[in-house]
Amino acid sequence: MKSRVAILQRDIVWCDVERNLRELEAMLSGVEADVIVLSEMFQTGFVTEPRSVADGGATLGWMQMMAKRLDAAIVGSVIVADGESYRNRMYFVKPTGEVEWYDKHHLFSVGGEAHLFTAGRERRVVEWRGVRYLLEICYDLRFPVWSRQRGDYDAVIYSALWPKPRREVWRTLLRARAIENQAYAIGVNRIGAEPTLEYAGDSAVIDSRGVALVDMEASAGVAVVELDMERLASFRERFNVAADADDFVLRV
Repeated sequence: MKSRVAILQRDIVWCDVERNLRELEAMLSGVEADVIVLSEMFQTGFVTEPRSVADGGATLGWMQMMAKRLDAAIVGSVIVADGESYRNRMYFVKPTGEVEWYDKHHLFSVGGEAHLFTAGRERRVVEWRGVRYLLEICYDLRFPVWSRQRGDYDAVIYSALWPKPRREVWRTLLRARAIENQAYAIGVNRIGAEPTLEYAGDSAVIDSRGVALVDMEASAGVAVVELDMERLASFRERFNVAADADDFVLRV
């Protein structure tokens, strides 16, 4: 069984939700995939004042519309209000309108994110069209225990806003997570710049051996690849690293 995954890389217009969604809609026109992955905070860029851009439902509604139109799951993170606090929430939106989500667990304290958002406490795996996806956001990539595959997923999605000065960390860790978990690693970043940060892109899909099926480097656009579940299962069976893994209990 094979599943088609599309990754979309672009420059984000700073805090202009309507324009970003309009441009995304144009880029996605005609895309054929089972899953379409967008970046972290794809409709605003990295915002350190969440109150002004927290989604009241318009972006989620747009994702539901696009998922239905394209007959594909749409994945990406947005800022949402949760009572008096805010979450960096990754939505996984199916064509039926069904929504599953993951709230970012590791908040980037160096950049002030931990003071502005509330961390999620639950790991989230979503099954869609025969593939089990672990949902993670940006800084989560640095924490291998949180990403550890214990027979529960086939691919991990990282929606990110990963700055250019640390691009080699992104590229290295994305491959490491794929190799150590014998899973596909799907990483979507942005290009361009914000008022204080620049981004190199490097959105990619890495297979379980650490080989890039696609690496967009600094290009804007949409790339589509196939995830081969039979090939993955065969590799895991023939080279069963998981059988020798250390057992542990994850506490959050």
